[in-house]
Amino acid sequence: MFKIAWSNLYCHPLPENHRFPMEKYNLLPAQLLYEGTIDSSQLINPMAISDELILMSHTSDYLHKLNNLSLTPMEIRKTGFPLSDTLIHREKVIMQGTILAAENAIKDGIAFNIAGGTHHAFTNRGEGFCLLNDMALAAHYLLKNNFAKQILVIDLDVHQGNGTAEIFQNDASVFTFSMHGKKNYPLHKELSDLDVELEDFINDDAYLKILDFNLKHLLSNVKPDFIFYQAGVDILAEDKLGRLSITMEGCKNRDKMVLENCRLNKVPIAVTMGGGYAPNINSIVNAHANTFRLARDLFT
Repeated sequence: MFKIAWSNLYCHPLPENHRFPMEKYNLLPAQLLYEGTIDSSQLINPMAISDELILMSHTSDYLHKLNNLSLTPMEIRKTGFPLSDTLIHREKVIMQGTILAAENAIKDGIAFNIAGGTHHAFTNRGEGFCLLNDMALAAHYLLKNNFAKQILVIDLDVHQGNGTAEIFQNDASVFTFSMHGKKNYPLHKELSDLDVELEDFINDDAYLKILDFNLKHLLSNVKPDFIFYQAGVDILAEDKLGRLSITMEGCKNRDKMVLENCRLNKVPIAVTMGGGYAPNINSIVNAHANTFRLARDLFT
C-alpha cells in the first residue's frame, strides 16, 4: 500500500484572493477516502523539515530571511503569498512531506505528497507560489544518504521548473526534464538538462507522442535509480493559466504513461501535485485523483 504525505497545515488560512489554490489540499484526500481509492492508514503526517536540511538546497541568507520574515516587499510579491510565520511553517511541513514520500517510494515503488512540486523556488529566492523547493531538497536528501545515485526529475506542470533547473545546473547526479508551455510563465526560462517547449493549444495526441518519445529516451540514457514526478494538472484545456488543449483523459493518460514506465523499469517514483487553476475546483480534484487511482491500479 503506497503512502501519502498530507497535513491539515497544507491548507492554512489565507486572505480571500489566495484561498482557491489551497482548497484542493483538503478536497483531494477527502475524495480519495470517500471513493475508497485510499484508506486512512496510507496517510502520513509530516513534521517541519529542519533548517539543516533546507541548507542542502538553499542559501543561508535566504533561509535567514524566511525565518525572520525579512523578505523585501518585492520578494514577497514574487512569491504570491503574504508572508507570515504560519506560511513559513506550512512550507517547511510540505518540504518534509516530499522527503517522506521519497523514503516510502523506495520501499513501495511509489508514494505521494498531496502538496509539493514547488519548482519555482531557487537557491536564494522564491517566486510563483513557491518559497522552498521540495523536489530539490528531497533529491539532495536521497543523494546525501546514499538512497540514490542518479535522479531524474520529470516536471510536467505547464510552467517550466525554473527553480529546479537553477539548483541542479551544475549537478550531474540530478537530471532535470521540464516539458512546458513555450509562451507561458516564467517569461525568462532557465536551462534544464532537457527542456521541451510546447506551443499553445497543443492537443492530446501531439502531447502524448512527444512525452512518450522523451520518456523512453530519458529512461534509456539517464538510467535513473529514482524519479521525482511533478504532476501539475494545469495542462488542462480549461485551466486559467494553462493555454494548452489537453483533455481530462489526456491528462490521465499522461500520468499513466509516466507511472507505467516507472513500474516497468522498476524505478521508484515520488509524485508531487504541482499546479492546477481550472475555474471548477471539481475538475482540479478529479484530475489529481486520477493520478492516485492509477497508482492503486498499477502498484497494488
